[in-house]
Amino acid sequence: MGRITVKDILSKKSKAKITMLTCYDYSFAKALDEAGLDMILVGDSLANVVLGMQETRRVSLREMINHTKAVSLAVEKSLVVADMPYVSYQKNPKKCVENAKKFVSAGAGAVKIEWFKDCVSVVKKLIKAKIPVMGHIGLTPQTAHLLGGYKVQGKTKESAYKLVKQAKVLQDLGVFSIVLECIPAQLAGLITEHLKVPTIGIGAGRHCDGQVLVLYDLLGLYKKVTPKFVRVYRDLFSEIKDTTAKFIAETRHGRFPAKEESFFMKEEEWEIFKKIV
Repeated sequence: MGRITVKDILSKKSKAKITMLTCYDYSFAKALDEAGLDMILVGDSLANVVLGMQETRRVSLREMINHTKAVSLAVEKSLVVADMPYVSYQKNPKKCVENAKKFVSAGAGAVKIEWFKDCVSVVKKLIKAKIPVMGHIGLTPQTAHLLGGYKVQGKTKESAYKLVKQAKVLQDLGVFSIVLECIPAQLAGLITEHLKVPTIGIGAGRHCDGQVLVLYDLLGLYKKVTPKFVRVYRDLFSEIKDTTAKFIAETRHGRFPAKEESFFMKEEEWEIFKKIV
């Protein structure tokens, strides 16, 4: 099987659940790709879980491109989607195409855009430039401060209608899929049912066409906060902590490295050398 394409993702609508995880480096990307993941998102959550920043909007274009390159080098099958960081299209919409092309050059097969006030014009420009776009509505982390913080969106009939309208607008513009973040499950199901393009849920219930999670949440690596919608499949933070403690103890007590983990000169060569020195 070759590399998964945008057309492959579109063809899965209502037929097979789509899987996506965030990833930021070569080693994790190789594992996710070989596991059979449909899409790998080089998410701007890089800002929080890898770089220790408070907000995703603080991550730079250069940082996102570097991590996109690293992920793309490892991937052979999954579709790589790059999050366009805040500075690359919201702060300066006029440079959105120029910046998106940098992600494509770095190996991304598509870019993701969060809904914001100039979203329509930006998506139009990207689609016109033949750059595949994944939309994102609901809780949009880059502009969460305008939504009252990290809260569930679409809980009232007025706000729910606004999200339905945004989803249809994005579909009409030509996006190949839409992330629905932190919205009621019933609303996500209704949007999914009425769209021709796949929906990818995160905190949006089981009726979406696919699901995405932040890898560091799924693996229990990020301990600062664990959202309600996250399922921690394995607590690697504790495993890494315990393994590191074991390394420290064995090193301090002289049990590492052992003979099997060391290199040696031939005995006769060593004896001659000792006499020389």
